[in-house]
Amino acid sequence: MDHTDLALKLSLIAQRAGAEIIAIKNKFDKKNIQLKGDGSPVTVADLTAHQLICDNIRKICPRIPIVSEEGSIGDPETSQLCFLVDPLDGTKEFIKGNGMYSVNIALTERKDNGRWKTILGVVNAPEFGTTWFGGDGVEATRQQSNKIDNVRVGSNSDLPIVLGSVSHRSPKDETFLQELGRHIFEGVGSSIKICRVADGSADLSPRFGPTSCWDTAAAHAVLNSAGGNLLGPDGEELDYDLVNDLLNPPFLATYDSKWVETWLNHQD
Repeated sequence: MDHTDLALKLSLIAQRAGAEIIAIKNKFDKKNIQLKGDGSPVTVADLTAHQLICDNIRKICPRIPIVSEEGSIGDPETSQLCFLVDPLDGTKEFIKGNGMYSVNIALTERKDNGRWKTILGVVNAPEFGTTWFGGDGVEATRQQSNKIDNVRVGSNSDLPIVLGSVSHRSPKDETFLQELGRHIFEGVGSSIKICRVADGSADLSPRFGPTSCWDTAAAHAVLNSAGGNLLGPDGEELDYDLVNDLLNPPFLATYDSKWVETWLNHQD
């Protein structure tokens, strides 16, 4: 299937999932929050969105495995392609009610070294009415209500606009910002941070705390197609392990190499 056609289909799936999440939020009872084995929260919104996304992906790409935060279908080791899904990225933000959560759907491709590269991504921010998508052969695109436009990195702000986590700040975040010098900081949740670097409404976003591959892969594809990079602690483009270690190392979403040295100085 053509990547542009697939991106449009996945965008509709992500938007449908987002609409379900909002419907659940409108009658959400915090008494229904459950904790997973790692202590992270999960709600009926996570599980409902997961089921909707997986059911619809299977209709259009039945042979491609799906690795989701809430349960997987198929075996990535048997395929050159694999979907990565976070049906509700930013569950803590959903519970807080600040709207800074997203629906993430990525398509990844196995590399020669056995790791995985993100090649297509869709991110829907339900409460902001915004969907971003992009990837190999697909221009980075932002869709808002009836408006759709192509986007590129670079805010053209006099001071760099830096986005950081709302719920997961660390001492390294603080020292990185200090070394960066004068800047504008905004607290933003979920993969929306990476998408805002992609669409030029921000310039960089460092992350030192723990994340998983499904948290970043979709927005990563959008960022790459917009001319930016998601760099690991070695300063190289981040890739993924979908089999043995789903956790990401620290990463920096950026479009300009002038911040990379500061980034490298803050690695262990």
